[in-house]
Amino acid sequence: MGKVRLSQEGVVFALAVFLFVAFSLTLNNFLTSGNLIALVRSVAILGILGLGMGLVVIGRGIDLAMVATMVVSLSWVLSMAQSGVPLATALLLGALLALGIGLLSGILVAYADIPAIFTTLAMGLVAYGAGRAFLFQIDVQNTPAGIEWFNFLGTGIVLGIPMPIVAFGTLAALLAAVLRYTRFGRFVYAAGDNAVAARITGIPLRPLIVVQYVITSMIAFLAGVVMAAAVSSMSTRVYNSTMIYDVLLVVVLGGISLSGGRGGVRNVLVGTLLVGVLLNGMTILDITYTTQNLVKSLILLLAITVDSFINPRDEQTSQQSQGDI
Repeated sequence: MGKVRLSQEGVVFALAVFLFVAFSLTLNNFLTSGNLIALVRSVAILGILGLGMGLVVIGRGIDLAMVATMVVSLSWVLSMAQSGVPLATALLLGALLALGIGLLSGILVAYADIPAIFTTLAMGLVAYGAGRAFLFQIDVQNTPAGIEWFNFLGTGIVLGIPMPIVAFGTLAALLAAVLRYTRFGRFVYAAGDNAVAARITGIPLRPLIVVQYVITSMIAFLAGVVMAAAVSSMSTRVYNSTMIYDVLLVVVLGGISLSGGRGGVRNVLVGTLLVGVLLNGMTILDITYTTQNLVKSLILLLAITVDSFINPRDEQTSQQSQGDI
């Protein structure tokens, strides 16, 4: 099975490289500096969100509230900043809001035994509705002018590498280390592989699930910070886009199993690369938004089907409901 997963990563990576070379040779605007910068930014945001989603999927969950958490928390931050609240204070309050969303989602999944897919779908709707009703009223919140350190997070360059990629790479390295070398990481894999066995061995399963959703929400907040800094605004319309499905596509296409307990940061990296290049190429080709969604939907369906064959759920694991999708 290890060889199958590795070959999946290899195929995805090879396809991403092939598409990049093909687009470079056939599309006049693909290798321009402006397009590559746009590609880097989109890939970084998608990758950061994919890291959070990957973590919770490895633990046999799912978080459909990630984009809502990102949009609501950062829109509130920028709204407060525009009204005179110091940006650092606004960011702290926004982080606490994101933490609260993740905490509530985790508690409902872990202690109320509500399937994660329904919990997080509803939580996203509640967070977005409450945000529009009580925290901000306009669709687009702009970043306050003259705050160089914040703008640097989105537009700065370190050693020739754009800051969004630096943020993505740093978070990827940190999460990879946590999953591989810490007790928390081992617990996440154990719970995702077999929740019943994990509980029997003494793993605190319910608190573990809560922590996963809190971390995922904080990663969504970080992605929002990078996005807002990169484009100098946060649009609430992002919530109504297909971004959450793009994130799922990154995770599943990269090779993280929806049955839990398998995959890692490397899978997110290759999935992000392929999806980012594909979306950018389709945009330059002026493929309609509806057609792009159709292509992504078909690829996601194919990836889920392949995952079901590569990582099938047996009768025992299919009956495990704690934190399950």
